[in-house]
Amino acid sequence: QVQLVESGGGLVQAGGSLRLSCAASGRTFRNYNMGWFRQAPGKEREFVAAITWSGGSTYYADSVKGRFTISRDSAKNTVYLQMNSLKPEDTAVYYCAAMRYYSDTYSQPREYNYWGQGTQVTVSS
Repeated sequence: QVQLVESGGGLVQAGGSLRLSCAASGRTFRNYNMGWFRQAPGKEREFVAAITWSGGSTYYADSVKGRFTISRDSAKNTVYLQMNSLKPEDTAVYYCAAMRYYSDTYSQPREYNYWGQGTQVTVSS
């Protein structure tokens, strides 16, 4: 069992930065591949970024590539999403998720076993 709690969301102007954190409970956190998703009002949940259990591989949606960076600190049971050059279209509720077994379809929400409650990110123009 893994419990996930996101933090770090807020209101920021376009061009600004935020760092989201996802704190995980459970001794097996280091065995999980982790992902960040987001959902804007009236839209489906979409993939943002993912990182393998070892941290050796990372993946990004085209819309955030070059602006966002996912990382993890297994000693702290935490995964991060550094978001730079934010745009109004990045406004959404951001969720972290844990995937026990790596899948090539890591961008699909159905592949993830556990989810956090989400944190709101609002980017003003």
